[in-house]
Amino acid sequence: MAAAELDGKVAIVTGASGGIGAAVVAALSAAGASVVAVDLDGAVSALEESAPGRVAALRGDVSDAGVAEQGVALARERFGGLDILVNNAARFLGKALIETSDEEWDGLFTTNVRSVFVQTRAALPQLIERRGAIVNLASISGVLGLPDQAAYCATKGAIVQITRQVAIQHARDGVRVNAIAPGAVDTLFVARSLGTEAQGAWIDDSIVASHPLGRVAQPEDIAEIVLFLASPRSSVMTGAIVMADCGYSVR
Repeated sequence: MAAAELDGKVAIVTGASGGIGAAVVAALSAAGASVVAVDLDGAVSALEESAPGRVAALRGDVSDAGVAEQGVALARERFGGLDILVNNAARFLGKALIETSDEEWDGLFTTNVRSVFVQTRAALPQLIERRGAIVNLASISGVLGLPDQAAYCATKGAIVQITRQVAIQHARDGVRVNAIAPGAVDTLFVARSLGTEAQGAWIDDSIVASHPLGRVAQPEDIAEIVLFLASPRSSVMTGAIVMADCGYSVR
């Protein structure tokens, strides 16, 4: 992608301070876009400090409708509008359905699914006006049946269907909506889901062998796909679920 491919475009990225989120913010900014970076983690402010004038940080719960409206307002006030929404924020829960409490189920749906709902609802008027794009971060867990991920699989499956529904609903408005379904990505998010705080330490020979490409993805790999789906290069794509799993799902 040319460095100025997204010059003049404005994006909102949720879950912006995490591994994939931070990589997406950096990639969008490098491609010329201005970015509103939203996260509950106070570390999100460092993204603005690293790119003054290009990134605006907003700390808040992305599942809160008020925060979603604040993000759109900040995009308009600071950068003049909104063209791209990247719904990336998520939490993981590694439990079978029979072991999952009501509170855990509801909490995961709040973070992973309600956030996509309120952020998309808030952004759509601007995206319709500017014929923009939405990129949702789903997961192979939303497409495949995986053990000990009952609530997580359900939330990511919901994101797959939200993507398809909003895509068909707003195709005539010129708004494109696509999703990425990553597999294993070398982030602290994945490391913690596997019970370690050491990024990269969880990648052993068995994990590598389960991926036909012989590797797992890096956050920058997923960010490149986000860039493609947010850019005019993918102008004929909407409602697509892009598997980004180093071949895991086609074994």
